[in-house]
Amino acid sequence: MTFTMMGRDPVSGLLGVCLTSSPYSVGARCPFIAANVGAVSTQAYAHPGLGPLALELLGLGYTSVKVLDELASNDEFSEYRQIGIIDRNGHSAVFTGNENKDWSGCLQGRNWIAMGNYLKGEHIVEAMAAAYHGADGEILEERLMRAIEAGRDAGGERGGQFSSALVVVGNDAYGRTDLRVDWVDKSGPRDAVDDLRRIFDGYKPMIPYYEERPANPLIGDWQSWRDEATGKTWDD
Repeated sequence: MTFTMMGRDPVSGLLGVCLTSSPYSVGARCPFIAANVGAVSTQAYAHPGLGPLALELLGLGYTSVKVLDELASNDEFSEYRQIGIIDRNGHSAVFTGNENKDWSGCLQGRNWIAMGNYLKGEHIVEAMAAAYHGADGEILEERLMRAIEAGRDAGGERGGQFSSALVVVGNDAYGRTDLRVDWVDKSGPRDAVDDLRRIFDGYKPMIPYYEERPANPLIGDWQSWRDEATGKTWDD
């Protein structure tokens, strides 16, 4: 019960997943990325163990399509899954089982996937894809975030959006961006996409800082960097 935008930057090789769902902690169960290997999202009636397995097979040189075949052959409940994969070369593949709740499906191309299940219609993934491509020139995180916002604004998931996540990985074993909203109270005015946007807008100017700091601990403190990058002080 999730909708997801997956993308790869063909210039930098960055891989990313942004998604939202009605159940708790979608970011803990669905997105899996390994640097220079690929990105995977396993959702619907998600089996988190399929993510690491898919990455292992990609690392051995399996194609995205072949990985999906292998996962299905080893999963008696494969028809309840929806799985998207983008490999290190940008090849995309999606499997949507017959037991996914309507509407379920995807749009995909080289370096990108827009997919979801239990959606209010195919127009949700169409809006996501349009927003992603319309933000060409922005950093990958921003493109993914706009796609999820567009899907939500077009009607989103039938159950609502109460958890969300944004993960982007470059050449390092750890994420360049790894942000999660594990739960938003249903009685409040904001959903998990709103909260993810709020967190990401604060984090976005800090991305260059956290990319440089591991190799340069003399870079200075993060508050000063933030103030210079945004033109604001911490108290503003």
